Amino acid sequence: MFTTVLMIEKALSDADIELVTNLHGEEQVSFVVLMQPRGRQDELLRALDDVALGRLEEAVHEREEDSAATPADQALEHTVEKLRASGSDAVGHVVADNPLGILRTVVEDTKADEVIVLTSPHFVEEFFHRDWASRARHKVGVPVLKLFAHDV
Repeated sequence: MFTTVLMIEKALSDADIELVTNLHGEEQVSFVVLMQPRGRQDELLRALDDVALGRLEEAVHEREEDSAATPADQALEHTVEKLRASGSDAVGHVVADNPLGILRTVVEDTKADEVIVLTSPHFVEEFFHRDWASRARHKVGVPVLKLFAHDV
C-alpha cells in the first residue's frame, strides 16, 4: 500500500478528492491528512493573492466564508470521510502549531512514500519560497508534490 501525507488548509472538493485518489492509478493509497487552516494572521497575504488573481472585490472585502468559517475539525472530517468513500484508507489531524515539524514526524512514523501539499495559490509565499511545499522539501526525505485546490 502506498502512503501519502496530504497537507491541506480547507475541506477538499469532490474534484480534489478525485485528483488525489487517482494519482497512482489502481494502486491502493492510504492517506494521513494534516489540516492547518489559514487564520486571520494571513489576511494580508490572502488579499495580495486575491489582487494577483484579479479578484479585487475579494481583496477589498473580507470574504463571507472567512467571517463564518467552518471549524477545522469539520473540514478535516469532511475530507477524511470523502477519501474513505472513494475507497482509500484515511486518518487526519488538525495541526495548530509547527506544521512542518509535525509533517516530518508523521512522514517518519508512517514511513510515508510522498507528501502532497494541496492548497489555494499563495503567490507571495511561493515567490519567496515560503509556501508549505517549498519548505517541506527541506524537511522530509520523500518527494513533495504541490497541487492547487479547486475553488468550490
